[in-house]
Amino acid sequence: MPRPFVLLSAAMSLDGAIDDTSSTRLLLSDAADLDRVDAERAGVDAVMVGAGTLRRDDPRLVLRDRSRGSDPTKVVLSGSGELDPAARFFTVGDAPRLVYTARPDVAKARVGHVATVVDAGDPLDLDLVLADLHARGVARLMVEGGARVHGLVLGAGMVDELQLVVAPLVVGESAAPRFGGSPGAGRLDLRLAEARPMGDLVLLRYVRG
Repeated sequence: MPRPFVLLSAAMSLDGAIDDTSSTRLLLSDAADLDRVDAERAGVDAVMVGAGTLRRDDPRLVLRDRSRGSDPTKVVLSGSGELDPAARFFTVGDAPRLVYTARPDVAKARVGHVATVVDAGDPLDLDLVLADLHARGVARLMVEGGARVHGLVLGAGMVDELQLVVAPLVVGESAAPRFGGSPGAGRLDLRLAEARPMGDLVLLRYVRG
């Protein structure tokens, strides 16, 4: 089944955490890395996150540097469809917004006036999501989070490139969300294509072997 090229982008601590358990977002990237991620966003057709990331981080998912071009299509995966139409995902920028959900009736009632709602099966069917994105002209998809979405695409073996930034920090919380989430039984073999120091951070870039 045709699907987009999938680039997974994440930042984690030395002990694999992508966030901590506090009420505020843990920043694992510096200004230079955020600029690098912005450049990567400018080179894709769509950016995908999970509903948990929408609720916790309230991301805009738009380009910081407007000179880089148009914002990519925004994509969110939601099992429940319970999304807040006031979230910046829906209110900032002019790019199309797609909601893939197991409860299209709920999602349409909540955000149908600010986004296109697509029935993605129950449970969410990643093959269906990627096939639908491909049919909408998405050739390159950037997956930004969070842990459950990371686990979903990794476990399905649908990552073509992984850009993983490691921060010089140990979170030390057993309950902190960790990179990969619960990938399940799927195995994915990748090849290291680049290891780049960026100040105190390190970028590890892997590609499908």
